[in-house]
Amino acid sequence: MARLSRTQQQLRTRANVLAAARDEFAERGFRETRIDDIADRAELTRGAVYSNFPSKRALYFAVLTDLVEREEPAATRAEPGRTPAAALGAFARAWVSRLPLTAGDDGASRLRAGALAEAITDDRTRLPFAQLTHLNAILLATALEGLQGRAPVRRQVRIAEITLTMLHGVDHIAVSAPGFGDPFDVIRVCEELARLDLADVWLPAHLPYAAPAQPEDRGWTPPEAVDTVRGEPAWLGADGTVAILGTHRLGAAEEALRAARPGDAITAVVVTSDAGELMPLARWASLDFAICLRRAFDPTNWPRLRVVLDDHGAVATAAGVSDLSDETEVCVRVREGRVVARAEGRGAAHAATSYSATPKPV
Repeated sequence: MARLSRTQQQLRTRANVLAAARDEFAERGFRETRIDDIADRAELTRGAVYSNFPSKRALYFAVLTDLVEREEPAATRAEPGRTPAAALGAFARAWVSRLPLTAGDDGASRLRAGALAEAITDDRTRLPFAQLTHLNAILLATALEGLQGRAPVRRQVRIAEITLTMLHGVDHIAVSAPGFGDPFDVIRVCEELARLDLADVWLPAHLPYAAPAQPEDRGWTPPEAVDTVRGEPAWLGADGTVAILGTHRLGAAEEALRAARPGDAITAVVVTSDAGELMPLARWASLDFAICLRRAFDPTNWPRLRVVLDDHGAVATAAGVSDLSDETEVCVRVREGRVVARAEGRGAAHAATSYSATPKPV
């Protein structure tokens, strides 16, 4: 048998840790599982576990991500031509179909349902999880807006926020009171939510706290990236804007989206100064949401906004951002393969997206 390369051995070790952790978490729950038990089960040392994952919570979210990635190939695509009510009902159906309905349900369902409690328990993960949920609401809302089929299009972010609030609540109750309630009632309620008019309006185009974007003229050679919404490569060289957003600033993606011109590619690039802890959370929250979205909406109605998880900061480096934090907000406007404008700080996503090289008439 050929000897494994160092990279192959590392991948095998990581896979063994994930498999052992999945079984331990499923049997004991997050709180009762110990890293030593995972190491013993994987026939590895405690140090080998920590060399792959910085903490038990990071390992937990990596296990959840692995479960989602295994589930994704079996996801059923939606039929085209859905109404907003039918699409929101399908989204809720995809969500609740993976919940444990009884105390004896499989470990994978219980692991997923218990993720909310673990995301909000630690101070490091609470605000990033809130912002990731906000970003998912923006994605769900824009998919719903694309199905309205009439003008003016009603903003649907508040409807999406209510939907996710209810579905995360269903996650929580599935763990604390398994078997309680009828999931089909939840699906019907979500369908009705799509019919509500909450007078949801976007703020005026000008954000008073946003500093104007500054013109630039330099080449733009972005690295390869993957859009977690679609699960496919995202070419970042297309005309549009690339917003580098820390995990505390993800809601700013809507500022770019609402200011975009027709045909602009809008990409939110998620970054953090604590990639080991927070990227596993971001990857799970993004992929877990995306698989439900793909089941509920035809690809032609998927959100315009692309989401890239910049684990190693490669996209940020290409954009000239070296000092990453969870408060980072930097946005570059790309045109014909060059960066033509750049903005930093609060409102940067809006400022760079709405930038025009043509002076406005006096």
